[in-house]
Amino acid sequence: MTVRAAWLLTGPPNGQTRTDTRLAPLGTMVPTGELTSRDGVIAGGSPLMATGAGAMQVQIGTGRALVQGTTAQGAYPVAVTAPETLTVADGDAQNPRVDSVVLHIYDGLFDNSGTTPAVALELIKGAPAPTPTEPTLPSACLRLWSITVPAGVSAGTGGITWTSALADRRRYTASYGGIIPRGWGTNFAGAYDGQYRDVDGVLERWTASTSTWVTYRPPLAIDAVTTGFTVASGYTLNNYSARRTGGIATITLEVVRKGAQLDVPATENVAPDETIGTVPAGWRPFADVELSASDGFGSGAARLNTAGLLTLRTWSGGGALRNDRNLRASATYVLA
Repeated sequence: MTVRAAWLLTGPPNGQTRTDTRLAPLGTMVPTGELTSRDGVIAGGSPLMATGAGAMQVQIGTGRALVQGTTAQGAYPVAVTAPETLTVADGDAQNPRVDSVVLHIYDGLFDNSGTTPAVALELIKGAPAPTPTEPTLPSACLRLWSITVPAGVSAGTGGITWTSALADRRRYTASYGGIIPRGWGTNFAGAYDGQYRDVDGVLERWTASTSTWVTYRPPLAIDAVTTGFTVASGYTLNNYSARRTGGIATITLEVVRKGAQLDVPATENVAPDETIGTVPAGWRPFADVELSASDGFGSGAARLNTAGLLTLRTWSGGGALRNDRNLRASATYVLA
């Protein structure tokens, strides 16, 4: 395992009193404040995955993370470069407990460890209790997993049932401007207006003015045309307009019948169906659509099929669709 310090220590040379000593991150991750970063696991594969490696042993896989210390410390990037195995202490005789697997930073400049910056992958034991809770972590610690340790459990009693004992506590972080993947602790407050997170495939944006995450809906592209409709023989086109967005289309058109009037029997059924024109490709419905049509004197029903063909099927205009009248139709439908 390696730890790489995430700061440049600056100040006057030659042992003089420091007047401007600060932590300056080498890589800017998602901020939580002016000088702090959101710590967490860096996504990629299955980072820092926990699996049972024995009756009382758990193995943590490779991965990377960022561990935030105090504001003065800054954040420490950590890389676990080879799987590590930890041994869980036997269960309490009376009550269960919850232990946590953590990445723990030791830095003698800020704690009493007396060490240069170092990192340990370790287990922190929880307190046994009838209803145990996760242990409180020291500073500069990142919780990865929690393990429920039943009362009286040991290697001699068969050990821990890993499939039910492990609780994933990995939370994720990203570089500044990146989208934070879903993980444990997703219900966190954002740090700045315009921050994004991914919650089960739904993109959410932090709105600082209301302190809420809002589902992000990108603006939909809208196409609008007034050409492309091919009018059938015996008709002229007065106007045609169509709009489509998000897989939905709306068309309106007005045509004029020329030549002889179309006589319709008392049953009001137009037989055969009268072709009015064709809607262009890219604007056609995924299933046949029924439309209403009218010329101000009579009305009827038309059909727009998946091939874009618009036909008049019924008419109640006193037995005839007369010429030189404006025939109007419109429809809204799902595109193919």
